Amino acid sequence: MMTEVINTIETELNQTFDELFKWFDIDYELLNYTPDNKGWNIRRILEHISLTNHYLLMLISKGARKALERAKKEDFMGSLINYDLDWARLKVIGEHKSFEWSRPGHTEPRGKIRVAEIRQELEQQLKQCHTHLLALQRGEGVLYKTMMSVNNLGKIDVYHYIYFLIQHAKRHITQMERVEVEFNLGVS
Repeated sequence: MMTEVINTIETELNQTFDELFKWFDIDYELLNYTPDNKGWNIRRILEHISLTNHYLLMLISKGARKALERAKKEDFMGSLINYDLDWARLKVIGEHKSFEWSRPGHTEPRGKIRVAEIRQELEQQLKQCHTHLLALQRGEGVLYKTMMSVNNLGKIDVYHYIYFLIQHAKRHITQMERVEVEFNLGVS
């Protein structure tokens, strides 16, 4: 069961980051185009994703460390028998504008980070996620839960947090696609 959960997370993680990395290859005008609603341009969206990932990975790293410590002391294999990631509840996070949320100020993009640095940060974050999944491959990630206030998710374990990170990126990929559509309509 846990192998299937972890494989699904890894597959979506890779697919989502592959999609994110494609956005670094777009032309300069599209990258910096500000939509009519005065929302973020694609460059700022990518920066926001990397900033949010940074803070999520702080929680994920702490959770992974504590889960591994608990795994040394507790027999947790029985709790894995009926484990469910609750995929549907987390997939809502990946849908752009599916719920109201006031983002914390520390995830607000400033537009001052070079695009190459944002990409490098995202590459490092992907590696971190893989490292955590590898370290928690026997199911240890279920042993530590942390409160997630976004969309009233409540206490979620380390696997849920990693899947949340993926869904958050998907949410903003949709946002970038909308900016691209608007840009292309204006260009034609």
